[in-house]
Amino acid sequence: MAMTMTQKILAAHAGLDHVEAGQLIQANLDLVMANDITGPMALPIIQQMGGHVFDQDKVVFVPDHFTPNKDIKSAENSKAILEFSIQEKLTHKLIQGKCGVEHAILPELGLTYAGQCVIGADSHTCTYGALGAFSTGVGTTDIAAGMVTGQAWFKIPTAIKIYLHGKPNPYISGKDVILHIIGEIGVDGALYKSMEFVGPGVAELSMDDRFTICNMAIEAGAKNGIFPVDDQTVEYMKQAGVKDYTVYEADEDANYEQVVDVDLSQVRPTVAFPHLPGNAHTIDEVEAMEPIYVDQVVIGSCTNGRISDLRKAAAILKGHKVAENVRVMVVPATQKIFLQCVHEGLVDIFVEAGCAFNTPSCGPCMGGHMGVLAKGEKCLSTTNRNFVGRMGDVESLIYLASPEVAAATAIKGYIANPERMEEGK
Repeated sequence: MAMTMTQKILAAHAGLDHVEAGQLIQANLDLVMANDITGPMALPIIQQMGGHVFDQDKVVFVPDHFTPNKDIKSAENSKAILEFSIQEKLTHKLIQGKCGVEHAILPELGLTYAGQCVIGADSHTCTYGALGAFSTGVGTTDIAAGMVTGQAWFKIPTAIKIYLHGKPNPYISGKDVILHIIGEIGVDGALYKSMEFVGPGVAELSMDDRFTICNMAIEAGAKNGIFPVDDQTVEYMKQAGVKDYTVYEADEDANYEQVVDVDLSQVRPTVAFPHLPGNAHTIDEVEAMEPIYVDQVVIGSCTNGRISDLRKAAAILKGHKVAENVRVMVVPATQKIFLQCVHEGLVDIFVEAGCAFNTPSCGPCMGGHMGVLAKGEKCLSTTNRNFVGRMGDVESLIYLASPEVAAATAIKGYIANPERMEEGK
């Protein structure tokens, strides 16, 4: 029987010729990841299971959520995962100043690539599907078991085909595409399903766009999001030093529960209103409302902290000033991206405009530090979640959008249309 791309990857990692939706399997893992919140919680379980990892090359801890360490507890957590990495002689010992946000640094280092089966103790682990890998988030117990045994059990997911065609207009990016899709199918529209992105429109999306789209597959309830491997994917992996990978393609007659048609040329700049990523409104609808003034703008995160995201934001901010009484946090996702911003003059643009340019961190996104919201404050953010209390006080409000909308909003002081901004003027 025919299989989807995800089903083929899982079958191969379970040593099976064929799998069907709903089937339970035990799969071998290519990479197991945890961060400075989930990692320390896994360590006692690992000790109970023998105390050692199954493969020093395939287990990695990334300190990124409460780093730079915001308090003593955060420092203890970072210390714990570093000491365990040293003790186990892990090949990849990541530390503040030498890494970045997990879902950006792992692809950048070539640790994630096509054909893999990856689990991470973070729900946005689905990001790596942009490279043609199966990747998904799991809980602390499963991540500990995966680190020790090198295996995890899965229920084979059904799939939704997202058929992309057309060419995006200027100021439209992967963030607009995924917010549009979630707005169409809902936050539970892909519950425990694989979102498989196909069609001629795939070629019109950059790798950074694809990372953004797969990153937010979980916001539609998906088990994973995945793109086919093409020339862009291969070039990205080559630049990251990946030499050995496996390409899986869905069978032409694979079964999909649903087909969602997306004409990229019709996607508009899109904003997700509080308190769900699926509460999507086009910028045209926003402009028809009374202005929505904001107190803070965040540009960055594992969703939109890559170099193309920051270039787009800087192009709009160049020559402008941030609106009075608005604070803007710019957070590149990795040290490499940070350095690119320095070399390309983007830091000058951000700082001269009145933005705070910060070290790589998940801090603002999850309300940990470096941009926590007070009661009643509103934030326009390029991050991935706008739940109640996500970025601070439970009475604060979060609007999700692209880097282009974020930059325009920073200048105007209210949620604004980037199409109406003249770059550099």
